[in-house]
Amino acid sequence: MAFEGLSEKLNATFKRLRGKGRLTEADVREGMREVRLALLEADVSYKVVKDFVSKVTERCVGSDVLDSLTPAQQIIKIVNEELTNLMGGANARLTTASKGPTVVMMVGLQGAGKTTNGAKLAGLMRRSYGKRPLLVACDVYRPAAITQLQVVGKQLDIPVFEMGQSDPVKIAEEALKYARDHGHDLVFLDTAGRLHIDEALMDELKAIKATVRPTEILLVVDAMTGQDAVNAAGAFDDALGIDGVMLTKLDGDARGGAALSIRATTGKPIKFVGTGEKLDQIELFHPERMASRILGMGDMLTLIEKAEQQYDEAQAKKLEEKLRKNKLTLTDYLEQLEQLQGMGDLSEMMGMIPGMGNQLKDTQIDEKQMAHTKAIIQSMTPKERDNPQILNASRKRRIAAGCGLEVSDVNRLLKSFEMLQQLTKSMSKGKFRGMPGLGGMPMGGGMSRMHGFGRKKRFK
Repeated sequence: MAFEGLSEKLNATFKRLRGKGRLTEADVREGMREVRLALLEADVSYKVVKDFVSKVTERCVGSDVLDSLTPAQQIIKIVNEELTNLMGGANARLTTASKGPTVVMMVGLQGAGKTTNGAKLAGLMRRSYGKRPLLVACDVYRPAAITQLQVVGKQLDIPVFEMGQSDPVKIAEEALKYARDHGHDLVFLDTAGRLHIDEALMDELKAIKATVRPTEILLVVDAMTGQDAVNAAGAFDDALGIDGVMLTKLDGDARGGAALSIRATTGKPIKFVGTGEKLDQIELFHPERMASRILGMGDMLTLIEKAEQQYDEAQAKKLEEKLRKNKLTLTDYLEQLEQLQGMGDLSEMMGMIPGMGNQLKDTQIDEKQMAHTKAIIQSMTPKERDNPQILNASRKRRIAAGCGLEVSDVNRLLKSFEMLQQLTKSMSKGKFRGMPGLGGMPMGGGMSRMHGFGRKKRFK
């Protein structure tokens, strides 16, 4: 995951500062030297690092920090604030047109992920904001580019406008007319990219811009390319005047320097980030939340938003009533497990819990075990799910054969579910309002194995 190395180094620095109690100016400057090295190793540009460390040091050596009872905490607070400012301060939204459809022109180099991430963004706009998007195939050079857009459009149930290998400028113009005639309020132009910035690419993009006058020009850059992403942002901005940036592949092993450098270098905000390969793995970019993640302070707001997307109020009330009456079934458990998986990458979510990111990074998420749990339950009849006590030896053999597992795997699941029932019984007089989508279910001990969680080491 991007920023993992940076996060570890910064937290190690802050841990040393906390261990010293009261700090001297020399302690602060030594800590800032380590912060500078950590940022440079994360591929943040030298000028950005120099300015950032200078601002933080100036604030940290003031009397407010050195005379504080918890100076290390004050320093973390200052670093958090400056990181947030470095990445733009506040979330920058997509600009919408006051009249007619909003036209978003997706630009970038080949391989950055324009096609897929343009479709992801269209899906997000429809899902979260009730928009009626239209995808437009303006990349007529790359083999199968039109087909790729049609495939992702079909998966997201979003229409795709295409005119084959004709003039991209004409395609964009006709697509805008089509959008007006068919009630689409948001148009995404998937333009062509190149392996490098050249005059022909820029001339074509300028012609499209002059013809359709897009509301927003969104540059798509690959986070894994580091400073090359920052250089590309500068070049596209000089030629076209971009309005914002979408940073893709932030789930990879990128060092993350692009996210910290783009705003400071170009003055253009990062508006969205791609966090995985799935078509729903896209987020609004919130600088303050990203700063918290980098510093190991978690990101509960994003975690809650992910949970709310999977939240079914009627189902939650039904589950709560069952928990009160201690009538939880394996069917209920399966539904909750599917909601949990629907929230996205579980390792990433666990790292969003404040104060637990560094501990939970050593927790293994066994996706295979979770798949086994689902397969076992799905191999049962409805009657067996509701009444697991009727599962005798022959039924267990049938279930194991049906899901391709062993009887011992079935017994292990039933034992864990029995433990869960005993726990809910002892808590039946309390309230079970947990996080939406999780049904208040515990995640530790034997239940952690039932959910597919294992640990490399015990928490201290």
